[in-house]
Amino acid sequence: MNKEFEKENIFGLGNPNLDYAKYFVGNSYLNMLTKVDDAKLSICNVTFEPGCRNNWHIHHASKGGGQILICVAGSGWYQEEGHDALSLTAGSVITIPANVKHWHGAKKDSWFSHLAIEVPGEDTFNEWCEAVTDEEYNKIK
Repeated sequence: MNKEFEKENIFGLGNPNLDYAKYFVGNSYLNMLTKVDDAKLSICNVTFEPGCRNNWHIHHASKGGGQILICVAGSGWYQEEGHDALSLTAGSVITIPANVKHWHGAKKDSWFSHLAIEVPGEDTFNEWCEAVTDEEYNKIK
């Protein structure tokens, strides 16, 4: 990790994201900023090494739910199923509705961090799907 990225990543690297490693291609890190029991809202800083991305996944909810990403450092990608990938940099904000299949992660040549905010809802759960293949990922421009 370069010094410039470390300075930009004001919410900190956190710890290796071992509990969810099976849902990522590459290494990611997790720094929990709130405790759900205390704040009623989960906010964490997720950091991706260059080329790291999470699997396709869906934040299910019968009402409310979804996720908000606030990009804080580096450069990354966000893609919803059936749409082109969006380039993300510090300051980008993505609102992901419930029940939308998507993935997010770092660009090949950049570390990337975003705050992940789980939007409260009813009957919420996360469904992890297939990995974003190297072929899919390498096609993004």
